[in-house]
Amino acid sequence: MPRKVLILLIGLALLLVAGHTIYWGIVQQRLREQFALWVCVARANGWTVTNAPPSSGGWPLAAKLTVPEMSVKGGDPDVPGGLAWSTVRLELRIALLRPTAIKIEPEGMQRFRLGKGPDIPFTADRLRAWLPLEPDARGHSVDLDASNLRFGIQGESNAASGLTIGTLSVHGVAKAGAPAGETTMTVLLAAAAVGLPPRQRSPLGSHIEQMRLEAGLTGPLAPARGLTARAHAWREGGGSLEVHQASLKWGSLALQADGTFALDEHLQPTGTGIARATGDADVLDTLAANGVLSRSTATAAKAVLSLLARASADDGTAEVEVPLTLESRTLSLRQMPLLRIPEIVWP
Repeated sequence: MPRKVLILLIGLALLLVAGHTIYWGIVQQRLREQFALWVCVARANGWTVTNAPPSSGGWPLAAKLTVPEMSVKGGDPDVPGGLAWSTVRLELRIALLRPTAIKIEPEGMQRFRLGKGPDIPFTADRLRAWLPLEPDARGHSVDLDASNLRFGIQGESNAASGLTIGTLSVHGVAKAGAPAGETTMTVLLAAAAVGLPPRQRSPLGSHIEQMRLEAGLTGPLAPARGLTARAHAWREGGGSLEVHQASLKWGSLALQADGTFALDEHLQPTGTGIARATGDADVLDTLAANGVLSRSTATAAKAVLSLLARASADDGTAEVEVPLTLESRTLSLRQMPLLRIPEIVWP
């Protein structure tokens, strides 16, 4: 290879490295500015944000900001009693090949507290979220992905004595200023291999095979002060929750449902829906045996459901499709009361 060509190639390589380094520095600076802006906005809105000095890294494939000892507290009165979250270390990353989104990944032991509830430690093999740096035509979105989530209880630091979730994925979109009647928020949630706390006895068993929810929120999300005021404004604005699909596989129960729900004049949930279930007779017997339903209610419900059963199109098993009504805190099956729902006590 001629010497001039070799020198030219070396020069081009150095130029590319220099250009890449400059580009990395620009993205890194943007990441620092975005984090600093978020901290300022949060504090201006009454939140307490603390952290140790962050450090930069990630070259050559990404701009990365590592924030040790991250802690966030606040939210009152929108969240009565506020909430608190902390993590040993928070990693923020922008991939140079995808500079439009930021990846957020907490690491190590985390702690969460809601209102006046207990301090809950938790950890995960993988827990990460993605946020776009700029909203698109659909609105502000967030994606979350987690595996082997382990929640503990107050006083137990191993975060393995409570709820466990094998896999969890969440996709949410919020659209500010959506016209009346249009969807302002959507969420798609899927979880599998859910283990209930060992100390909590469940009539259907301690293992939930899978659960899924696809829902949309309509109505104005008014900037009222306080959770109760927001709920009033949402109800007065015709707000509703549209459950497009909800499914659950828990023990012998396989359930699919959809429906529309809102708040009544007492700010209690009300609505109607359709449920399709298999294994319902075994479930009713189990609920009666564990005192969740009276035996007379379970027997009456089984009689009604047996008349409505039909062969499933998938495998021929008996499937029941029934209308459900939630009114005055009572869940009813074809005008037959099933369960009394606990009252929501608003602050």
